Amino acid sequence: MDDAEIERVLVVTAHPDDLDFGAGGTIAQWTAKGIEVSYCICTNGDQGGEDPDVPREEMPKIRQREQRDAGKELGVTNIEFLNYRDGWLEPTIELRKKIVREIRRVRPQRMLIQSPERNWDRLFSSHPDHMAAGEAAIQAVYPDSRNAFAFQDLLEEGLEPWRVLEVWVMSHNDPDHFVDITETFDKKIAALHAHVSQTAHNAEMENMVRAWGERNAASKGLPEGCIAEVFRIVDTK
Repeated sequence: MDDAEIERVLVVTAHPDDLDFGAGGTIAQWTAKGIEVSYCICTNGDQGGEDPDVPREEMPKIRQREQRDAGKELGVTNIEFLNYRDGWLEPTIELRKKIVREIRRVRPQRMLIQSPERNWDRLFSSHPDHMAAGEAAIQAVYPDSRNAFAFQDLLEEGLEPWRVLEVWVMSHNDPDHFVDITETFDKKIAALHAHVSQTAHNAEMENMVRAWGERNAASKGLPEGCIAEVFRIVDTK
């Protein structure tokens, strides 16, 4: 679908910062076009961070604050945290229901999720939480969010069935869509810098992310110096 046909996008990821690494430049383009983007982040991120002196019980608050700051850099303020334990996420019925609730609340034409498939070429993109969030999200898209007989108690909350029209999958091992983010790369980096607990220790973070994006662009035949993010698009009509 063309972006002009999209009014709302819901992003579902496992951890704070996942979406900024995977799609920050693309999200910045969507919000600049007037598309309303919402986030649903499954875990509290309590296993993250590099500072051993930060108490673990403080990390969820830190990471949620950082994600809100990062969202502002990309034009996103509607952020829901499901607060599952970091590192323990599973694609349970309970998680599916919570994602269905967000789908029916936000009513997105497009969703952006993580891949439920393991990527053997880029193993770090296949964190177990990422795959669990991706699996639960695609199950929520089909069949649950559109089925009036799935989670019927959500109807009592006024949340009617909703059909998502397409899903964009991040970190897929066989992408079929490339977005040139050269013009919004600075916004992506600003969002990543907002995740201080995760990125401040890495002086080469910007160069690393730029190199990833340049490799993506080169694989698509874009001109030298271009930066791209890649996705697999699934028609879910």
